[in-house]
Amino acid sequence: MTALGRSRLADVTKTLVDAAMGRVKADLVVRGGNLVNVFTGEIIEGVDVAVKGDRIVLVGKADHTIGPETTVVDASGRFLVPGFLDGHVHVESAMVTVTQFARAVVPRGTTTVFIDPHEIANVLGLDGVRLMLEESRNVPLKVFVSLPSCVPASLPEFETAGAEITPKDVEEAMKWEGVIALGEVMNYPGVIMGDDKMHGEIAATLRAGKVVEGHFYGNLNEELNAYVAAGISSSHEAVTKEIGLAKARLGMYTMVREGSAWRDLAEVIRAVTETRIDTRRICLVSDDRHPEHLLSEGHMDHIVRRAIEEGVDPVRAIQMATLNTAEHFNVDLDVGAIAPPRYADILLVKKLAKVEIETVIADGKVVAKDGRLLVDLPRPEYPDYAKKTVKLKRPLTPEDFKIRAPTAEGRVKVRVIEVIEASVLTKHLVLDVPVEAGEVRAQPDMDVAKVAVVERHKLTGNIGVGLVKGFGFKAGAVASTVAHDSHNLLIVGMNDEDMALAGNRLAEVGGGMIAVRDGQVLGLVELPIAGLMSDEPVEVVASKVERLEHAWRELGCEMIYPFMTMSLLALSVLPELRITDKGLIDTVKFQKVDLFA
Repeated sequence: MTALGRSRLADVTKTLVDAAMGRVKADLVVRGGNLVNVFTGEIIEGVDVAVKGDRIVLVGKADHTIGPETTVVDASGRFLVPGFLDGHVHVESAMVTVTQFARAVVPRGTTTVFIDPHEIANVLGLDGVRLMLEESRNVPLKVFVSLPSCVPASLPEFETAGAEITPKDVEEAMKWEGVIALGEVMNYPGVIMGDDKMHGEIAATLRAGKVVEGHFYGNLNEELNAYVAAGISSSHEAVTKEIGLAKARLGMYTMVREGSAWRDLAEVIRAVTETRIDTRRICLVSDDRHPEHLLSEGHMDHIVRRAIEEGVDPVRAIQMATLNTAEHFNVDLDVGAIAPPRYADILLVKKLAKVEIETVIADGKVVAKDGRLLVDLPRPEYPDYAKKTVKLKRPLTPEDFKIRAPTAEGRVKVRVIEVIEASVLTKHLVLDVPVEAGEVRAQPDMDVAKVAVVERHKLTGNIGVGLVKGFGFKAGAVASTVAHDSHNLLIVGMNDEDMALAGNRLAEVGGGMIAVRDGQVLGLVELPIAGLMSDEPVEVVASKVERLEHAWRELGCEMIYPFMTMSLLALSVLPELRITDKGLIDTVKFQKVDLFA
């Protein structure tokens, strides 16, 4: 048996055959629905589905499978849709545990997720991956793990990481039940240049007969071909129609992303709607969904709906969120369709184009109805070591954030990180700024704030300080321990006092996100598990996030959901300029640079 007592196919084949023949009776029969057949791309009216245990045994006419103990669900006038699969998601981005994530997404029709616990792995290593995998065994959501590949994401001379995962670790973890793939290989230059660590991890995965997930930026000729030649078979980093097409044409599974921060679907889906290519290697994924959006917009139901709104045929859109993903991960005999011998994950949908879900059946049991989860989930217990991860060498002071200029007065040229709303990229600017009493200060009239990264894993005391443009802050400071990928303490502010307060307050609560002004806390989301997740109910976390978003606006930031944009300031593998606890990193030339140009 597997998680939640799920059957292994090899152990139940005789029982499934007997139930299909009517020699033993079904436990559940869903009667008279309109089947969305993702194998053939058609809708078949008046179909019954019979279930024995947690698996489907018959699709067709099921009268002979019904006995006195069989539960019968009337599906007349309803569409029968396979439970949705999210082929690439970071649960940590929802800021809640796997349990609370399941509470939010299962009523929305998601029954299987392929998670990349990359964030907790960068703080706690394989121990963090194991914690999430163990928790997932107690929820009515099938959770497969793509083992994080880039821990740390960058070189030790560029930043201080919380953990490391080696090729030997990958080889061992590929034996764990539930580990399905190697997570997104972000270090594409390492792949192309023959980095031994990256190729060692890929080789260990391929030897285990499992999938290697991609994350590719680069030219679409020799670099993309070289990347695919390494055995990497998917990528969710398609942000244009042309990039999506290029990947699909080389046989990659093109994952079309519609998250909270990165909303690429409208552009990338044009590869389907305008060229009419075969869609069987197109998958819909979320990558990240924040708690308030899970509750207000939804999860995969929202993404399928968005694809339909952009002109994709509803059956094809459903295929992209079910069978295509299952086939990519080689689990299509278990999930991704309504057919024997797959797990009985079935959605009863009232309006197909609107993806209006009435009932969710998972593992042959009705688990949600009309948007409400019908089963109780135990609250997970995380150990102390997972909750005490914000370790500062000493409390922060305003002095830590002062920028001493090479001249007492006048003006100086400085390197500035410019953020781009709803983009993972930044620009490397050189700006002329005033010097006041020997210091470079934040410049509200230029939309230039200070930014600092404080090391929080190994008590080094490292603090990198720089400047950032684009957030629109007029006052105060914000801070976060969600700071990709090493998740050190990231602070952006307009004055040194508020920056120190914001950082110290987060250290006190074990991590999270905060906004302060004039010594007062305006909004706080406590994330004590690895500084990334809360174990509070998803509704509580969503409410706190909404309050924090309002606080950002009070400070002058009008960006649409700016938290992810801020969190990437420290990601030292994406163009063009980033900051870590060791200073500014030119990520085009791949070298450390001085603040003063």
